[in-house]
Order: sequence, then C-alpha cells, then structure tokens
Amino acid sequence: MVNLGNRRPIETRRFPRLTMGRRPIVGGNWKCNPAEISKLDGLVANINACDTSGCDVYVCPSPLHVGLVYNKFTNGACVAPQNCNFKGCGAYTGEMAVDQMVDMGMKWCLIGHSERRGEFGLPTPVESSELLATKCKYILEKGMKCIYAIGEPLPIREQGIDAVLAYCVEQLTPFKDILDPEKVVLAYEPVWSIGTGVTASPDQAQETHAAIRKWISENVSPACAEGIRIQYGGSANAKNAPELSACADVDGFLVGGASLKPEFAEIVAAIAQAKA
Repeated sequence: MVNLGNRRPIETRRFPRLTMGRRPIVGGNWKCNPAEISKLDGLVANINACDTSGCDVYVCPSPLHVGLVYNKFTNGACVAPQNCNFKGCGAYTGEMAVDQMVDMGMKWCLIGHSERRGEFGLPTPVESSELLATKCKYILEKGMKCIYAIGEPLPIREQGIDAVLAYCVEQLTPFKDILDPEKVVLAYEPVWSIGTGVTASPDQAQETHAAIRKWISENVSPACAEGIRIQYGGSANAKNAPELSACADVDGFLVGGASLKPEFAEIVAAIAQAKA
C-alpha cells in the first residue's frame, strides 16, 4: 500500500448505500498487444466468456487489430478504440476518426489514458485535458459514448488525498459541461499502479472515488455525481476484484494485463455479484 500522507475526513467506508442503481462496467485494455494476430482468437474468447447480464463490458484492442475483431463479440461486449481525433475523416495521417467508428457500429471510445498523456516516455507534448475535452465533445456529437481516464503519479499520491483530488480536478474541470452520466464513464487510474502489480488498497480506491464524486456533486450537480460511473484501473485482477468491488463508489474496472487472460471473466463476475 502506498502511504496516503495527510488525510482529511471524507466518506471512505465500504458499506452499501442508496444509489441510482449504477450498472457496473468493466473494460479490457489490450494496449499494444498481442504481437501476433494468431493470438486474437484466444483474447476474443476470453471476452466472449464473460457473463454480461449484470455488467457492461467493453474491450480496447490495439489500433491495428480493431478492424479484425470489432464484429467478433457475441455477448454484447463493445469495442472501444484507444484514441480518436476530433476532426473526422480527411488528411489526418495516423489518426482514427469517430466517423469511422460510428460506421463500424462502435459505441464507445477511450481517451485520456496516462500512456497517451506521455507516461511511456514519448518525447512530445502530452495531450492536454482541454484537448481531450474537445475529443469528448466530438465523440458525443457523433452519438458515441466516452470513457475518460484520469489519475495521479506517485509523487502526487505521496502528498495525500487533497493533492490527489486537486490533480484529478485539473483533469476534470474542462469536462464539467459534458459529464453526462448516460454518455461518459470516468476511469480513475492511479498512474503509479498501472502495470506495476501494485494496486491501490480498497480504502485508497474508495477514498479517491468518493472524493471525485463529492467534487462532481458540488461543481456539476448531485444527480450527475450519483449517476456517473467511476471505474478503478491499476493492476486490477481476479484476486483483488472482489474486495475492490465491495467499495460503494467503485463502479467497475479498466483492466490492463489481466484482460489478456481468462481471469478477465472472473473480474466481470465479481463486480456483477457485488453490485447485484
């Protein structure tokens, strides 16, 4: 567990409370995997093994593989590309257009992942939250839905929950006018836990999710705060999913490495059971 530093009172208890019945949602981010297309059938089978009756499921294939698997899911799981532009089709080399996604029947798109914000060391300017808000508006205008990833690096976490919330608020502020619970899902991913095997404790996850929800209540609306789904991401797996699922403000997971394994279905089952 990472030290929280100075703490202030906030709702952190992991007991059930009255909600608007937020339906859980779990996403599998395949990132830049697999290396061989021969492995795609197995990954698709992992997703199709999920029981989606009590949980929404989406998967984020690598850009090269989206067109190979987007119509392979048989249980209602949706494909969500890992990025998009905000201009549509045209002379935009290297981009993926929302218009193309709509034509292919896709319903979701992921934006803002820390690895798109420069976390893997790409020596170019990071995508700003203002740019991501522009992308989100375009996604929504085209009738799709958006998963927006936010989260803090380790030096911020070590300063405590106030610093964590302030960092996340900077990422959320450009989205204040477009946080529609029916169309936008937030994915809180502590950057220090992504791919490291170090997972935020359930208390840390609940405290942060509750703080984000409280800020939305005070700065957008109580209805938005109560309705919007907030996923946890950061080394989520079948082992820790049941305890994290018990947190009142954890509405799902954005899963990285474990989404490449059969255990992904266990993660979906764990939160579906916890939120039933």
